[in-house]
Amino acid sequence: MVNLKTLPLLLLLHTQLSKALPVPAEPPEEKKTIVVKNYLEKFYQLPKSQHQFERKNSASMIVEKLKEMQQFFGLNVTGKPDAATLEVMEKARCGVPDTGDFMLTPGNPKWEHTNLTYRIRNYPSNFAKTDVETAIMKAFQIWSNVSPLNFSKTSERKADIEIDFVIRDHGDNSPFDGPNGILAHAFQPGQGIGGDAHFDAEETWTKTSQNYNLFLVAAHEFGHSLGLSHSSDAGALMYPTYAFTDPSTYLLHQDDINGIQAIYGPSSNPIKPTGPSTPTACDPRLTFDAIVTLRGEIFFFKDKYFWRSHPQLERVELNFLSLFWPSLPNGIQAAYEDFDRDLVFLFKGNQYWALNGYDIQPGYPKSISNYGLPRSVHAIDAAVSYRGKTYLFVNNQFWRYDNKKQSMEPGYPQSIANAFQGIYSRIDAVFHQGYFFFFFTGPEYHAFDLNARRVTRVGRSNEWLNC
Repeated sequence: MVNLKTLPLLLLLHTQLSKALPVPAEPPEEKKTIVVKNYLEKFYQLPKSQHQFERKNSASMIVEKLKEMQQFFGLNVTGKPDAATLEVMEKARCGVPDTGDFMLTPGNPKWEHTNLTYRIRNYPSNFAKTDVETAIMKAFQIWSNVSPLNFSKTSERKADIEIDFVIRDHGDNSPFDGPNGILAHAFQPGQGIGGDAHFDAEETWTKTSQNYNLFLVAAHEFGHSLGLSHSSDAGALMYPTYAFTDPSTYLLHQDDINGIQAIYGPSSNPIKPTGPSTPTACDPRLTFDAIVTLRGEIFFFKDKYFWRSHPQLERVELNFLSLFWPSLPNGIQAAYEDFDRDLVFLFKGNQYWALNGYDIQPGYPKSISNYGLPRSVHAIDAAVSYRGKTYLFVNNQFWRYDNKKQSMEPGYPQSIANAFQGIYSRIDAVFHQGYFFFFFTGPEYHAFDLNARRVTRVGRSNEWLNC
């Protein structure tokens, strides 16, 4: 654990959705050195070298600090500034040192009373006052739902938590930087400025997936106002970087619940609240919702996340679905790549979407009835395309669709067990590679040889995530 200073807790968030190429370009050596040095000085307490002899002796320190940073972000711990490490370093992020799991602010500052007040002292010009108040109220609510804390709005006196929308240098030694970059910061519990939260008034605040959703940013900041620091769990609200999640269905992550209850105790609600947990790649019980290839990469979908596996990068990345496709629902159930049309199709329930590269095509979602499936089919379990034919799996049966004619072939559905010897269970996911269909059921996969027409290999599903 890293000692945090009693400085504002800064939240830097992504300036735009990631549209990176599968293989990022290698930066010039000089730029790489500057990026690494600046990053480690800011976030891993690498001492600034003022003299030449200090710079010469700092090489081993940089290696150790790099390892510390790589450990926090779940990267390969090499002590070298490889592509994956530099990619993380160049992302917008929080301006305080990194910590692990949920983290209490050093000294464990907390509010000694549980009935807290807040006051919104001013409002941004680009966002309706009522929308600001609703977002702030809901942001406090997610913390009160899982703890003994209660929050009430006041406008007549100084509140425990003062909320300001300000610009640039606003008098707390932590100036904002204009649109995109540092979005907000908050102070740990305490007297004076303690607990206060500041938001950059030059940002475009919204209640949607566009730009920056105020509810999500405020909820993160109020975690700091209550005594929490950042989490290394990528799915937690208290993770340093921003990712959009639909506020109407938002559930506080279990890591955040554990953190706030470690400070203030459990909720008095007789039904103890629980939250989702981030899937772990090497969990032996891991299952996938859908799998698809995309221009040489393989995407493994799970809840609101997906792993990207690219053979040239020799690593697997966990990402939020919303960072790439904010308009897609969580829990994609099936997917396949149509190589001839350079499209990927994603299914959930009775709807599907088409992607060209990372771009959702106009006119979607559409109904799965377009495939000619019977009305009794309300969702697809898995899908895969091979030699111009798309196989759609539902329960213990499958249909075959002619991609060129855009019509269902006669003679279907057929039994999965009869057509694919050795595949007897309902299928969670499937994808095609070489002369194989890889069928995933629960924590196992079966490699079905399309030439031999039989299963030739069985293994653990998470082997595909380098486990």
